[in-house]
Amino acid sequence: MEQLTATEVAQLLLDHPQTLVIDVRESHELVHGMIDGALHIPMQSIPTSLGLLGDKEEQSLVIVCHAGMRSQHVAHYLDEQGYRHVMNLIGGMNSWAMNVDDSVSVY
Repeated sequence: MEQLTATEVAQLLLDHPQTLVIDVRESHELVHGMIDGALHIPMQSIPTSLGLLGDKEEQSLVIVCHAGMRSQHVAHYLDEQGYRHVMNLIGGMNSWAMNVDDSVSVY
């Protein structure tokens, strides 16, 4: 599992638009904004939603949450499940809001 900053994730998404962003926050948190194209799968639903994540060997995944802790747990779990290209957004959506997209709220 890699740890990426918000600016690194933004560049990754520009360079590799096929990268799948998984937002593991709860539904009520989404009012603060999302990364364009992100797939919302709450943290507790990840184990039953693995079929949505693509090929374990090929698909690149960026996991995001509010501040980076839940996403780190999910990224670690996915790593244990055999996903080879898993990245965690350090600082979560708060970091994204402060460094990449000011239309997203810091909360």
